[in-house]
Amino acid sequence: MLEMGITFDLAQLVWDHEIAEMILYSLKGVPVNDVTLAIDVIKEMGIGKDYLSHQTTFEHMRSQSQARLIDRRMREDWEANGSTDAYKRAHDKMIDILETYEPPKLPDDVLKNVRSIVIEAEKELGVSDGNEEGE
Repeated sequence: MLEMGITFDLAQLVWDHEIAEMILYSLKGVPVNDVTLAIDVIKEMGIGKDYLSHQTTFEHMRSQSQARLIDRRMREDWEANGSTDAYKRAHDKMIDILETYEPPKLPDDVLKNVRSIVIEAEKELGVSDGNEEGE
């Protein structure tokens, strides 16, 4: 929030969401066991080898934090792809969300319940004659 809540930056909200996801991921902790320590892989490959190319790295890479707005490419690759900063990426994501998001459909019983609440409130406030559809 900016200016004590008077204005709001949706791109900043997208960025804040990314940071919150990373914090929540960190709070879960890092599992430490023979698989995550890759003891067998270290024994198999030896010290100083290329562990990134090992199959177990590929199998477990998605269990790590999956930030979408942080650009982890090498600087040359980042520059070759437009040098977009984190705010620009958050802004682009915000635009995508606004243009493509479709809220989940509510079950019919929920819609009926909400409609009955609205009808009752309208009656109490005198803005309806009580002959609304669904009664």
